[in-house]
Amino acid sequence: MKIDLSSVLSEQHNTIERTVPIEMEEFRCEMGSFELAGRPLLSLCIAYAGDKKLEITGKGEVTAVIPCDRCLADVQMKIPLSFHKKVSVDPDTAEETEDLDEANYIDGYNFDVEQLVYNELLVGWPTKILCSEDCKGICNVCGQNLNEGTCDCEDTGLDPRMSVIRDVFKNFKEV
Repeated sequence: MKIDLSSVLSEQHNTIERTVPIEMEEFRCEMGSFELAGRPLLSLCIAYAGDKKLEITGKGEVTAVIPCDRCLADVQMKIPLSFHKKVSVDPDTAEETEDLDEANYIDGYNFDVEQLVYNELLVGWPTKILCSEDCKGICNVCGQNLNEGTCDCEDTGLDPRMSVIRDVFKNFKEV
């Protein structure tokens, strides 16, 4: 969704306060492609901050469907979006100063909401996703989800120095 900034950048410097839907259906990055569940809303406030600068604040929440890091089951993860940015719309000041944020979502008098949400998702993406704190993961041999049941695979994760003792017990196992 694009928002026209001409009323903010004109002589009147009107503030834009809107609640807009996030139209992005999936989030694509180097890690993969992730579905965004539902149609979340984003509350935006765009105000003129003087000297061809804008203050942009926003709040919302996006629910992404992300696979669990241990068992690969889909997990619906809520990612909060909360930001306060100060950006310059002056094309002559291409170099960024420390007090200004990147503004790749502003092109002339157009404000691209989806690009801003994409940037915020990149920054706020969770580093560890688990379906539950006690997730058992998957079997290294057959790929069985150990949360759903056990498998009959031999546990190869034992210390190789103990393999002789394991073989002794296996050979003298009573049938």
